[in-house]
Amino acid sequence: MGKPTVSHKKRLFMALMIVVGIFVLLIGRLFYIQVIQADELQKKAISQWTRDTSLTAARGKITDSTGVILAQSGTVYKILIWPKSIKEAERTRIASELAELLEMDYASVLEKVSDTSKLEIVLKRRVERDVVEKMLALKLGDGVGTGLDTKRYYPNGELFSQLLGFTTIDNVGQSGLEQKYDKYLAGESGRMLSETDGRSNSLAYGIQEIIEPIDGYDLVLTTNSAIQSYMEKALEEALEINNAESAQGIIMNCKTGEIVALSTQPDYDPNNPPRSDITLLNALSRNRIVADAYEPGSTFKILTLSAAIDSNAVDMSSTFDCPGYYVVNGETIKCWKSGGHGSGQSLAKAAQNSCNPAFMRMALRMGRETFYDYLYAFGLGSSTGSGIASESSGIVTNEKYVNDNTLARIGFGQSVAVTPIQLATAVSAAVNGGNLLQPYVVKQMVSQNGEVISENEPKIVRRVISEETSATVREILESVVSEGSGKNAQISGFRVGGKTGTAQKYENGAIADGKLIASFIGFAPADDPEFMCLILVDEPKVGTIFGSTVAAPFVKQVLEETLYYYGFMPEQSDETVEVPELVGMTTEEAAAALEEIGLEAVYQAEDAVIAQLPAVGESAIKGSQVLLYTAQTGEVQADAEADLVEVPDVLGMTRLKASDELKKYGLEILIDPIDQSGEAIRQSPAAGEKVAAGSQILVEFSTAN
Repeated sequence: MGKPTVSHKKRLFMALMIVVGIFVLLIGRLFYIQVIQADELQKKAISQWTRDTSLTAARGKITDSTGVILAQSGTVYKILIWPKSIKEAERTRIASELAELLEMDYASVLEKVSDTSKLEIVLKRRVERDVVEKMLALKLGDGVGTGLDTKRYYPNGELFSQLLGFTTIDNVGQSGLEQKYDKYLAGESGRMLSETDGRSNSLAYGIQEIIEPIDGYDLVLTTNSAIQSYMEKALEEALEINNAESAQGIIMNCKTGEIVALSTQPDYDPNNPPRSDITLLNALSRNRIVADAYEPGSTFKILTLSAAIDSNAVDMSSTFDCPGYYVVNGETIKCWKSGGHGSGQSLAKAAQNSCNPAFMRMALRMGRETFYDYLYAFGLGSSTGSGIASESSGIVTNEKYVNDNTLARIGFGQSVAVTPIQLATAVSAAVNGGNLLQPYVVKQMVSQNGEVISENEPKIVRRVISEETSATVREILESVVSEGSGKNAQISGFRVGGKTGTAQKYENGAIADGKLIASFIGFAPADDPEFMCLILVDEPKVGTIFGSTVAAPFVKQVLEETLYYYGFMPEQSDETVEVPELVGMTTEEAAAALEEIGLEAVYQAEDAVIAQLPAVGESAIKGSQVLLYTAQTGEVQADAEADLVEVPDVLGMTRLKASDELKKYGLEILIDPIDQSGEAIRQSPAAGEKVAAGSQILVEFSTAN
């Protein structure tokens, strides 16, 4: 054999390099697999020989102050499928059986049963026990199983619906307290790891590891289900009798800030919320007591009265004249009563009459700075910190933009907006001795073993008025009920104080013609207040609308039931009579029947009586009123100024000309920032819109100095 040639050597060298290259590639691949991909492949391996099932934590309960369960989670099941454990020949049968039993689309179920790319699929959630038992009887094999699941139940249906809110299908809080306290109620889910074979079937003697779930905390509320039922019943009646859009109510403990009841009607059942209609769901689940700001009207006069007395702007010897209007800087602002209340009204009489000019004078005597100090001290313009979801702060115009005309209007409850909870909290401070308390609805947060995790207690935010001032305010407001516009809130044997209110509504920045909110806020016992009750009736469609006839009777109804529930007994013996059956009579006949027994009839139109309040058989104090409702409606009136003016067009005018033009219409110019000049290029509200006389019109000019 001859020596290898050069070409042979080259071929051998190339072959050797190829072999070396292959070894290098193999070593690199092994390094990549064993080092770089080690963690990922380890996870895949574990997933192939184990099954990881989530264990749902039990969501905490919500109870009222007496232990009544308002929300709880019940055990249900989820249907699980493991596609790799289902034989191909069985897929059609299993899909057909499951689709029929679970009322699901067959094609969708078959697709999931056949999807071997997934180890586990949740086919359906919140399945009841009886359905699971039927499924087990079908003997569908190892590829179909169950897991524990939970479903939220609200045993009392609509009770507290806006406060509680509801959860998603995954038990995540979606609104109300369920959403606000979701992270505390939800707890932490656990896991169960089980060894499986290549087809994902559990090994008979395999290792199983369980990480137990941590259940959520329970919430104990300050509310009372019995009082809430009284409130909801009264609101439903107010809604129906007054043919209103909605009715809202809240009861607070004046001494502690605890919220005892709150509701908006109409409401909904959180067990079955109308999820398919988002607009309807949002409207029904909105907690208007904390979320909606409104112009309070005459109920706000309680705050003006308190501030004026405490600042020494007025005292019990002060008197007020009312010709039916009051002129402020050339603008005539009317009283709600045409012709006025006459001259020489005492402070108490002015409150009893709800006289607008008297309260305008109080506000102006205090002055902007002092009055605003009290408004902020009462908590206006800021959240109360109640802990209820979606609470808003109300609307208080910045002090620098307020002139005497606006200040006068604020004095009788216009040009300012509050939430119902803000007003109830502020009025509680006015009558409880002068302390502003933080309202709260969650009393305790408790673990599943009974440990108290956190607890809320009464908290004084600040002192607003003196004890002496508060005592005077209580005395005056009691006279409003016993002698003035609040007579329909009288409760036989109990001392009650309060104030009526009828306020305008606004749409697109202008007063909505004929749309009003009638309200009454009352407290009892008047000498040592325990409970504060506010009821608002939104857009009542009856005749002459006053808070005294639309809302006060229902506050009386709720307060009376609340006082008796908590063991308060009548302290005085008022002479009472039993209210007779009046439905079906004419108003003239009913008035005559009432007059015979010492009661007064109040009605809007002469017609047949279709409803009455108080109801037949109830007791009424002699001299009090009985409201008669008829099918007819009359002209809507209110204790609020309703004169509107049309905004002129000032675009293209200089500052001076624009100001003069607006003054012709009883309006004021507002320039912000103040150093603008040139021609008017923008105005708000726009020309042609209607606003209340005395309103400010924001005008923007072309240049700024």
